[in-house]
Amino acid sequence: MHSRHIRAAAIMLTLALTAAAHATSKETTIMHASGDFDVKMGPQPTTPGFEATGVGRQTIDKHFHGDLEGSSQGEMLATMTETQGSGAYVALEKVSGTLHGKRGTFIFVHSATMHRGVPDWSVKVVPDSGTGELVGLSGAMVIHIDEKGKHTYTFDYELP
Repeated sequence: MHSRHIRAAAIMLTLALTAAAHATSKETTIMHASGDFDVKMGPQPTTPGFEATGVGRQTIDKHFHGDLEGSSQGEMLATMTETQGSGAYVALEKVSGTLHGKRGTFIFVHSATMHRGVPDWSVKVVPDSGTGELVGLSGAMVIHIDEKGKHTYTFDYELP
């Protein structure tokens, strides 16, 4: 009789844990957004005492159009090497607007290198930075710049 109670308790515990796991896991679907954006970069003075680093600082002011409608502001640090077309940048930008009609804000983190004109960059949503209807947002954006300098984006994201 004792082992029957232990088995019943084990079954009940398993069912409770399974139910809890299903209750906390939310289905997500990868969504795709695309459009274009206008960007204005504003050169800023180098931090006093850091001029020899060769690191430049700029403000970012963007206006997104398409599936992401809104604006962003941020800051970028960048450097170039002595080799033509090689360098790197990092940036943070706070986006405010609507994404497929859902309103809120979130933050992108940029990390990029360029090796002799070939870019390799990452633009990702900072975890837990979403607000409003964008709480739980995650994803990555790819920026495309055509030969005339027009900026477009594709943004693959998930929302719980």
